[in-house]
Amino acid sequence: MKQTPSGSEPLLVTVLVFPGVRLLDVTGPIEVFASANEFGGRYRVRTVSPDGSGVVTAAGTALGVDLAAAQARDVSDVVVVPGGPEWPSLIKDDALLDTVRALDARARHTASVCTGAFLLAAAGLLDGREATTHWRFADQLALRYPRVTVAADALFVRDGHITTSAGVSSGIDLSLALVEEQFGAEVARAVAKDMVVFMQRPGGQSQFSVRTRVPRARQEMLRRVLDAVAEDPAAPHTLAAMARRAGVSTRHMTRLFHDEMTTTPARYVEQVRVEAARALLEGGDDPMATVARRTGFGSPESMRRAFTRNLGITPGAYRARFRSTREPALKPLSTLGT
Repeated sequence: MKQTPSGSEPLLVTVLVFPGVRLLDVTGPIEVFASANEFGGRYRVRTVSPDGSGVVTAAGTALGVDLAAAQARDVSDVVVVPGGPEWPSLIKDDALLDTVRALDARARHTASVCTGAFLLAAAGLLDGREATTHWRFADQLALRYPRVTVAADALFVRDGHITTSAGVSSGIDLSLALVEEQFGAEVARAVAKDMVVFMQRPGGQSQFSVRTRVPRARQEMLRRVLDAVAEDPAAPHTLAAMARRAGVSTRHMTRLFHDEMTTTPARYVEQVRVEAARALLEGGDDPMATVARRTGFGSPESMRRAFTRNLGITPGAYRARFRSTREPALKPLSTLGT
């Protein structure tokens, strides 16, 4: 894809819309590219629909368009294909799929947001590629399109000239990554700050936090403990303290974690603290000692050991790599229970 354009010609972004499109799938990327123009980026954004008519989104909001897709004969640097809640019907719309194919044929880069991946797959554009979509529909994507390798837990996946992104707001993450690739990290960082969103989520980062990845506890007493740890990672969450909160013995608390969460209390607390520390490292400049204290590790050395165990990287290296939207060379948080 075109990198750091020279001259005065802006990069052309073409956003496809259609009846029933999800509004944020459209407006999220548009806002990123439009904001980039205020900080050194150069984009020209236009919207197209299959027949040139305005559309009503899934939210009930009417959107006008600039032109019919067939009139967009010039090459787009980026084509954005959003999704919609009625994707099972959309993938049967031959006219819409023809539009997707035609736009892709005239694009240097094609990107889908959320269930827009189904449109790309139905159009045959994801055959033999790796892709992602909203976590709720990842199984459906894999089932319907066996020639697509589905990365169910990624925020976005790039394979060749096509990038697919996960649910809704991940279209913003994807767009920030494109801005960084095309105009540099400083421009992308300025856009993220202006939009009050984080820049740090790279494509391979999980769609889920530790608290949402673990199985839902059947016991209310255990759910209270899990929530307390997630809400205040720096608190003294010893086994004894957790047992007192639940009103059970330490032995029973350990058994609850083993039976319902397939992990240990200490392992869960450590993973939550690592996640909290990641957020601080990604979004601020606090010294390591401050980050360690605020997330319950106590010392930079304890935090370093936890990061190495869970992420295969030190906190310092993590901070350096995650100041960018680019994919870092690190493994995901280890599977709970291992």
